[in-house]
Amino acid sequence: MLNCMIIDDEPLAVRLLGDYVAKTEGLTLSGQFTNPIEGLQSLASTKVDLLFLDIQMPELTGIQFAKIIKGKYPVIFTTAYEEYALQGYDLDVVDYLLKPISLERFQQAIAKAQQRTQPAHNNNAAVASPATNHIFVKSGYQTQRIAYDDILYLEGLSDYVRIQTRQGAILTLENMKDLVNVLPEQLFMRVHRSYIVALDKINYIENNRIVIDEKHIPISASYQEQFWNFVGKER
Repeated sequence: MLNCMIIDDEPLAVRLLGDYVAKTEGLTLSGQFTNPIEGLQSLASTKVDLLFLDIQMPELTGIQFAKIIKGKYPVIFTTAYEEYALQGYDLDVVDYLLKPISLERFQQAIAKAQQRTQPAHNNNAAVASPATNHIFVKSGYQTQRIAYDDILYLEGLSDYVRIQTRQGAILTLENMKDLVNVLPEQLFMRVHRSYIVALDKINYIENNRIVIDEKHIPISASYQEQFWNFVGKER
């Protein structure tokens, strides 16, 4: 059961989303607000698993709100303006719903949210299920979409990270810690302070070194137990 909070300065939009929550199995409404400041304050005392955030609101926009909570709560943006979609991806939101929102599109977004939050509600889950099949990263003046299946490995360098893909290398200023937290753990594993590997791209392992596409990647001592446990389960 996901506890949902709706924050939108339009009362009709709040009513519609509340109606959709009531009609959707697995959801319950824990709060609804037309004032984003009141909604933000209520988070301290309310159990919330999923936030529906309007983007254009007075006093505090949905974008500003999402930056304040810093990923603590999964967010679905709701807005009449599609030009904010890229900012939504940068903030790693679950989905981006354009008004007017149909019940079918709403439930598609809920399916994504349930996939993303499943590990937190099921301690017996072996691995997390990815909500998407790609990642967005900032590279230069662009935000690039990279499919998980195209990634071979990530290499942390002094001031940036190199993401090696089938098509070539992409450089980003994002750090390794943030990237390993975003990438699905059943597909990627950190094996060294400077390396994250795509598990299904490993050609072979030799002397605690992983070989991917002729690249030799060391497995450091602090990651060896985790990695070899994974290999043992895969046999």
